[in-house]
Amino acid sequence: MSTVELTRFRVLPSRSEELLAARADMLKDFEADRSGFLGARLVQLPDNEWLDIVDWATPADFAASREKGANLPGIARFFAAIDSLVVAEEGVSAP
Repeated sequence: MSTVELTRFRVLPSRSEELLAARADMLKDFEADRSGFLGARLVQLPDNEWLDIVDWATPADFAASREKGANLPGIARFFAAIDSLVVAEEGVSAP
């Protein structure tokens, strides 16, 4: 079983293209810098909300990533496009 990070956030309509343009570089930065990063999916929801589903090998890998924050340019650009956080949760994938 892997750890799953679920982050729901709002993006102003005027910044949606910026968010999507930054996504590829954010994922490259995660792959290069985040131990235990297994992959991510971004889902567009109604009302300018998005859900980022990120898979981590272990809870420790996820915790270490959180400590690093927006430490690389691609990650920082993606985070900068976010207007507000709705909710952030952590779970375990079912077998």
